[in-house]
Amino acid sequence: MQRRFTTQEALELILNNANPCDSDGEDINLQPNSDSDSELSSDDETAPHLEKRARLESEPTETAKEGTVWHEEHVGTILRFTPMEPYAADGEPKAKARRRIRSRLQSFLCFITVGMLRPIQEWTIQHARQTEQTDWFMILHELMAFISVIILRGVTKVPSLRDSWSACLGNPLITGIMSRNRFQDIMRHLRFDDMFTRSERVQTDKFAAISDVWGSFVTNCITCYNPGRHITIDEQLFPSKTRCCFLQYIATKPDKFGIKFWVACDLKTKYICNVLPYLGKDPSRPSEERLSESVVMKLMEPFMDKGRTVTTDNFFTSLTLARRLLSRKTTNCAMCSLPQIHMWQM
Repeated sequence: MQRRFTTQEALELILNNANPCDSDGEDINLQPNSDSDSELSSDDETAPHLEKRARLESEPTETAKEGTVWHEEHVGTILRFTPMEPYAADGEPKAKARRRIRSRLQSFLCFITVGMLRPIQEWTIQHARQTEQTDWFMILHELMAFISVIILRGVTKVPSLRDSWSACLGNPLITGIMSRNRFQDIMRHLRFDDMFTRSERVQTDKFAAISDVWGSFVTNCITCYNPGRHITIDEQLFPSKTRCCFLQYIATKPDKFGIKFWVACDLKTKYICNVLPYLGKDPSRPSEERLSESVVMKLMEPFMDKGRTVTTDNFFTSLTLARRLLSRKTTNCAMCSLPQIHMWQM
C-alpha cells in the first residue's frame, strides 16, 4: 500500500533530493504552506488563481500598420471575455434541396435552373443570327448536352479540344453526345446577355456580360446548402486571356493571366458557399475600409450570427476584421506562414 505524505514531509523530501546541477542557475526556493499538518485530498485541492502580472517596459511588442500595439501574452492567461457558443451542425443540403434532388440531373438543376438556361438559349441564338445564319437554332436540350460535354472535358484531360473526340485519347461519352463541329459552333456563339443593351449596362456593371446568370448561380449555391461551423476564404485565379478591364496577372500562379475570384468554401465538403469576382476598385467601398475586410464581410454575410469560424490567410486578417466578425457572433482563425508563431494580446 502506497504511503501518503503530508505537505511538510513532501517538501523536505524534495529539498533533500534536489540536485543543484539540474537547475538553470536559479536558487530553489520552496516555501511550505502554513497548514503543513493537514492532508489535502485530490477533491479538496483547487487550481491556483492566475493573477494578471504587470507589464514591464522591456517586454517585446509589435506595432501594426494601423497603430495597434500588441504585447506578448503568456499561455494560460484567463480570457477577458466569455467565448461564444460554436455552431454545432455539420454542413448539409437544405430541406428544399433534399426534397428536389432524386437524380444527378435534378442535382444539376438546383444550381443551373431551366430559368437560367432559357435566357442563355435566347441570347446565343440572337448572336448567331446577327453574325452568321438567320435560321440558326438551338433547342434547350442541345444546350444541356453542350454543358455536359464541358463537364466531361473537365473530367478527361486531353492536350487539345480536338483530342476530346479522338479515338485514342477522347472520351467515348463525348463522341456519343455531340459532334465536334456542332460543339465548336455553339461555343462560338454562346452568350449570356442581350448584345444590344450591353454597352449601356456595362457603364454601371463591369460584369454585365454574365452578371444576371452569375448572380442566379451564386444565389442558388447559398440557398441550397447549409455550411458547417468552419468556412475558409481565399482567392482563385480562373485562367483566361479574354480582353476585359479586370483581367489579372499574378506571376506566382501556374496560369499567369485570368479572372480573380474571392471564394468562401465549407471546410469539410469543399462546397462553394459564396463567391465574388474581383472587378477592380469598387466605388461603393468606403475609403477607410480595407479591400480584404470588405471581401470577407460580403462573403460571410449569409452565414453570420450563428457561431461559425472563418479561416483566412495573412492578406485578409486584421484586428479590425476580427472585431467586426466578433460583433456578428463569428470568430476569425488566421493562417500564418511564419516559421515561428507567437500569441499576442492587445
